Amino acid sequence: MSHTLSRAIRIDQHGGPEELKLVQVPVGEPAAGEIRIRHKAIGLNFIDVYQRSGLYPAAMPLQLGMEASGVVEAVGAGVTHLQVGDRAAYASQPPGSYCEVRVMPAKCVCKLPDAIGFDTGAAMMLKGLTAQYLLKRTLPQGGLHAGDFVLFHAAAGGVGLIACQWARALGLRLIGTAGTDAKCALALANGAEHAINYAADDFLARVREITGGKGVKVVYDSVGKDTWDKSLDCLAPFGLMASFGNASGPVAPFSPGILGPKGSIYVTRQTLFTHIATRESNQSMADDLFGVVTSGQVKIHIDQRYPLDNVQQAHRDLEARKTTGCTILTL
Repeated sequence: MSHTLSRAIRIDQHGGPEELKLVQVPVGEPAAGEIRIRHKAIGLNFIDVYQRSGLYPAAMPLQLGMEASGVVEAVGAGVTHLQVGDRAAYASQPPGSYCEVRVMPAKCVCKLPDAIGFDTGAAMMLKGLTAQYLLKRTLPQGGLHAGDFVLFHAAAGGVGLIACQWARALGLRLIGTAGTDAKCALALANGAEHAINYAADDFLARVREITGGKGVKVVYDSVGKDTWDKSLDCLAPFGLMASFGNASGPVAPFSPGILGPKGSIYVTRQTLFTHIATRESNQSMADDLFGVVTSGQVKIHIDQRYPLDNVQQAHRDLEARKTTGCTILTL
């Protein structure tokens, strides 16, 4: 079998950003159900930090990265939705997008519309598909309707800015939180109806004030430990607490018995990869995302770019919450 060499970022053990090493790896031909893709840009996501640190344990050595865009170089047997030369983008298991070229499962790779550039494609897939399943599939009892209040933590992040715009397009009244006044202003500029600086204000008190004491139908929370307890108290009766990340650390164990007195509320822990487990589901969600982006209802903000060999700094800035919007690694 012929091989090509690719630069890639790998870790040999869990730890800090210093564990991210630039290496050369051989890349062969795709097997059945696989493709080989040459990347044009790579997305950076908080899940990459979880996998690097060991919060999400993985076998070593591990090539990181869950999102990228590029051009299909080879197609394995049985793959019919992609052809050599296609522009493509993906959010996909297994990890491995921090590289120039890779072989990977084809089922989560989608053709990238001509109207969407490679940088945007790399920045939008994991974060945009996450916003899609949250706002369209992770719903409270009775669903969400125009005029309903929702609370979205980390509203100035990659997922958050997409969700702010998409919520506005759906007629939802999104209350966003962020850690600085500048980030709150960014959330407001992207469609949040209200923004709360949780470093300066009590977001529970503000949510109760904004909603006239009624609370919100859903809390979408990727922060975790720091926002969990108060978020439960932001919910209206029968409301839904939708956890999808742990940026501040994992939520401590709690008794389900507390949910009744708080209004018979619901709790769920969501992950994108359950939603995109089949090619059909992945494609349907991607088509929805492509539609709102190409229509202009959702704009993808790429606020940081780092060369692939400067990935350590990218991780440091992401963990320090110095980033806004989306971040990509360039080749």
